[in-house]
Amino acid sequence: MDRDHTSASLAEFLRSARSRLSPHEAGLDEPVLGRRRVSGLRREELAQLAGVSVDYYTRLEQGRSRSASPEVIDALATALRLTDAERDHLLTLARPMPARQRRRPRPQRVDPATWRLLDTLETAYRPAFILGRRLDVLAHNRLAGRLITDFRALPAAERNQARFVFLDPHARELYKDWATVAADTAAMLRLDAGRHPDDPALSALVGDLSIRSEEFRRYWADYKVHRRTTGTKDYRHPLVGDLTITYQALTPANDPDQILFIYDTDSGSPSETSLRLLAQWNERAADQHIPRDRSGRAETTD
Repeated sequence: MDRDHTSASLAEFLRSARSRLSPHEAGLDEPVLGRRRVSGLRREELAQLAGVSVDYYTRLEQGRSRSASPEVIDALATALRLTDAERDHLLTLARPMPARQRRRPRPQRVDPATWRLLDTLETAYRPAFILGRRLDVLAHNRLAGRLITDFRALPAAERNQARFVFLDPHARELYKDWATVAADTAAMLRLDAGRHPDDPALSALVGDLSIRSEEFRRYWADYKVHRRTTGTKDYRHPLVGDLTITYQALTPANDPDQILFIYDTDSGSPSETSLRLLAQWNERAADQHIPRDRSGRAETTD
């Protein structure tokens, strides 16, 4: 990625983060200057909070400055109340890797030991899957495929979490809070774009989603970034009904660009019962060779 494009990305992120933070949230008792025309911070206010000149910050936000010291970036991140993921993203944009050190990403492979872990989690009634760069679904156990969708039944180019969330009608039925899942998905993809700005497959994915999904265009324009670590998610499954899962996101040691998601449910909860029923149903369907679609419903013929 050339320096002009890097400066533009940094500028866009700063403008977006500034627009989302009110003077009250930033700790300003008395806003700088007079009557306000914007809901977020003004440039003058952010410059004051970060301890830099208004002219210097303006050049950063307008993409006219090609460098910023780590101290300035840290001060801006603190003033903007950025999360750890947002702070890392800002630092990545401000200090891009030199062109001579960048390489086109290699195809990702799942380590055999990780495959065995997925199988072990299956026996413990734990859905688990692995996301790679661009939110590509690299692997999942059978229970995760039954809970979410069987990505293995898709062409390789379509095994992608963002494509599923924004383009597959089943996703809108499956996630009870689809809007939140969609916003987080776009924000995860934006984080990946900051780390791999020269990935042509990522650029193609963003372009395709932008053309085919109005919601993606809106969430992408928000310029939010998100890194999943732990949390909860609510499902409305066509076979077992409503269930709530908790998840952990772990990074396999051999590839920092892979994320292993492990799902769990509260012991003794209705969600645990539903998940076990789904696993048992999956085993019976396999034994009886019942053809199913990717959402788990039995396929029918006229």
